[in-house]
Amino acid sequence: MAESQSAIEARGVTKEFAGGVTALDRVFVTIRENEFFTLLGPSGCGKTTLLRLIAGFEYPTEGEILLHGQDIAHLPPDKRPVNTVFQHYALFPHMTVAENVGFGLRMLGKSAAEIAKTVKESLALVKMADYGARKPSQLSGGQQQRVAFARALAPHPKVLLLDEPLSALDLKLRQAMRGELKTLQRETGITFVFVTHDQEEALTMSDRIAVMSAGKVQQIGAPHDVYESPVNHFVADFIGDTNFVEGQIEKLAGDESIVRVGEGFAIETRLNGPHKTGDKVSVALRPEKIMLKMPGAASLSGTVRDAVYVGTGTTYAVALPHGVTVNVRDLNSLSGQGRFAVGETVSVDIPAGAARMLAD
Repeated sequence: MAESQSAIEARGVTKEFAGGVTALDRVFVTIRENEFFTLLGPSGCGKTTLLRLIAGFEYPTEGEILLHGQDIAHLPPDKRPVNTVFQHYALFPHMTVAENVGFGLRMLGKSAAEIAKTVKESLALVKMADYGARKPSQLSGGQQQRVAFARALAPHPKVLLLDEPLSALDLKLRQAMRGELKTLQRETGITFVFVTHDQEEALTMSDRIAVMSAGKVQQIGAPHDVYESPVNHFVADFIGDTNFVEGQIEKLAGDESIVRVGEGFAIETRLNGPHKTGDKVSVALRPEKIMLKMPGAASLSGTVRDAVYVGTGTTYAVALPHGVTVNVRDLNSLSGQGRFAVGETVSVDIPAGAARMLAD
């Protein structure tokens, strides 16, 4: 994504609650205009607190929150050109769909003609043009969520905040809504700030992701960069499945290194930070990056200890020398069967570039 003007900046934001609980600890985040930006992390990491600070539902203990260069950290919510979509829709049950979508516009004092026009356009945008006369109780969960999106988009906010808006939907509908929500963001050009604990959701929808833990931002980057080049153990472990192997740097050559795990077992990896020969390091290996072959096809051999069928592939637990066991994901054959049996000896190939050295 090309560089663009920042929509939101959090500068050294700290949020402390009563009892000495620090929800955010000097957070720095820049969200670009017109991007789909995701705050990703486990429960209690601070992602929803940061969203609430941007919305104005909470105020920071320290730091600044800028919207297009203006400090809004202490403005009330109704003074910010920001709207929020919540997990549980929050539609007014006594109003029709059209009345729900037009509610915010009425509060802004818009004319009846402008409200009718905007409501029609907003419902069309979320594929609900024919449902304006219905009540929320007459809609499915997915339809209610679409109405919530339409209501939030109707006033044309500069930023739309989404607090786990898909988590109440069933899996199939949630997957379908991911694509629709991304398309909606592209069509409107509005900056979306999306909060989720679902790694797949973040990877498939986002332009960039901020991975959070314990009130701090661990890494910010495009989905590909965060998945392929995690900066530390937490990011590698939280996003996707990962094997962690401990070893010692045996050789350095530019920004590449050889990490020795044991006799006959070494891994090529790129350096992460300043290191020297002899340093003990942790290496991350994604299961799909490791290749299994028939015995004798690679220098490293192992024994299949377990095999789990997962539809398109099989995940093998392979015991390697020196007490190391790794999970390996392998595509199934045309017959749908895995290629290897429990107890079988296999050759294990870890291609150059498959491993990532971690900073901690």
